[in-house]
Amino acid sequence: MAPAVASPLTISVALCTYNGAAYLDAQLDSLLAQQRRPDEIVVADDGSGDGTRERLRAFRARAAQAGVEVTLIENAANLGYVRNFEQALAAARGALLFPCDQDDVWRADKLARMAVEFERRPELSLLHTDARLVDAQGRPTGTTLFRALEARRDELDALHAGRGFDVLLRRNLVTGATVGLRRELLAAARPFPPELVHDEWLALIAAATGTVDALEDTLIDYRQHGGNQIGMRPRGLADKWEDLKRLRPETLQRLAARMALLGERLQRLGAAVPPAHLARVRDKERHLRLRAALPPRGPARLGVVLREARGGGYARYSNGVRSMLRDLLRGD
Repeated sequence: MAPAVASPLTISVALCTYNGAAYLDAQLDSLLAQQRRPDEIVVADDGSGDGTRERLRAFRARAAQAGVEVTLIENAANLGYVRNFEQALAAARGALLFPCDQDDVWRADKLARMAVEFERRPELSLLHTDARLVDAQGRPTGTTLFRALEARRDELDALHAGRGFDVLLRRNLVTGATVGLRRELLAAARPFPPELVHDEWLALIAAATGTVDALEDTLIDYRQHGGNQIGMRPRGLADKWEDLKRLRPETLQRLAARMALLGERLQRLGAAVPPAHLARVRDKERHLRLRAALPPRGPARLGVVLREARGGGYARYSNGVRSMLRDLLRGD
């Protein structure tokens, strides 16, 4: 007897909009052009006043003709980016959830490529991809999201090998517009803390409780324009030099507070989180608070930085030599 074939997992797209009329139609068209169409699209509009809602209502009728159910949530008051995405994801009913930005364009095989990974890898909690960066008119800029993030080969290899928590605790490489996740992840991740962007939070919770991986293909066109909520402006050497000098203790304290929030959530999740992961979060919080409270510039600061470097803190939790230089050069 032939082995039973598992049913395909149901797919929900969670699209958030806010005054997105300028670019929305191209994204909506790309959703209906998917080789594997979503079972439903949940749209949460955060109080648009530019014709976005009218476009969405027309799209709902068009999608119904294509056999795709569209649920339209029209917020009476503006919730903000993070809460609106949380609302859209929570309203979705599919086994697989795909956050969607209003101004991108999805490649026709995005959902098919990502869904098959979840179907063949039951341990996979969250999957993200590379993206092609395009300008406001949709023209390729000549680079990709992973290049703009300076994602290193060893970081991507560690993700592929199941060591996503180590990578993502050090720095976020996950962009929400490229993500697919299992619905079960929401139970651990909600409520989303306002102090973190939702994609970073979801990635950290997924990596702490399961497996995160990346596809290195560019499965969306990630549009860059003046109205991006989160964009990828090209950075040259001058930008990086200014970054070395710009770091302030208050920034490090905010980052440490985020780690404290993460630690509290992981502790509440109990046995779902390996104790070693929780210990790493606590140690990163310690590392950030140490950096925030460095003595004035001079021999004393140099000694603290070198001791932390010898202990591996800068390599594990920050950007290695670059972060050491920032701490030595900053003016406080």
